[in-house]
Amino acid sequence: MEHARLTVITGHYGAGKTNFAVNLALDAAERGEKCTVIDLDIVNPYFRTADFEKTFSDKGIDLYAPVYANSNLDIPSLNIPLESILAAGGRVIIDVGGDDEGAKALGRFAPVITACESTDMLYVINKYRYLTKDAADAVQVMREIEYSCGLLHTGIVNNSSLGAETTADTVRESLAFADEVSELCGLPVRATCAVADAMPDSAPEKYVIKRYVRNLWEK
Repeated sequence: MEHARLTVITGHYGAGKTNFAVNLALDAAERGEKCTVIDLDIVNPYFRTADFEKTFSDKGIDLYAPVYANSNLDIPSLNIPLESILAAGGRVIIDVGGDDEGAKALGRFAPVITACESTDMLYVINKYRYLTKDAADAVQVMREIEYSCGLLHTGIVNNSSLGAETTADTVRESLAFADEVSELCGLPVRATCAVADAMPDSAPEKYVIKRYVRNLWEK
């Protein structure tokens, strides 16, 4: 998968946005790239890139998150200097909260994001999430996100999985779904994500990932 200067990651609740973001960041650090992660997930308190602060720090990855992260405050403070972060160079990855509600926070940064010359806004899909099992429903969620933040997506990431129970068949059975989403919205499938032993040979644009984010009952 090609790497943009700025990568914005959106999607439905539980689609796997945060795990995808963590993998992108750690892979960038492994390549020796300067990398910054911005946690804009102000919706879900359970799966956040902010939870990986020590992991990122150990790899030299900078992390910015709302000041209320990991607390019980209801109102976040999004005092994140995105323009300065982009000016400092390196890759920047933004993990956005689920659906249109999460995208409202992203909308505050729309002018800066629009001005960035190399930007990807990737929509993460998971065929096995109960509200986006149908391709048309997945596209509707994508359009709602775009409406809320005032930005347009550039590609689709197929992250269809069943957590620890994911097999190559699980991913293989999602490929037609991803193709249908792609056709309906007119955007390419930029990556098919799976752990190494669950990646089918037939998957397009393979991106082998690790499972850093686990379900609460797996911890």
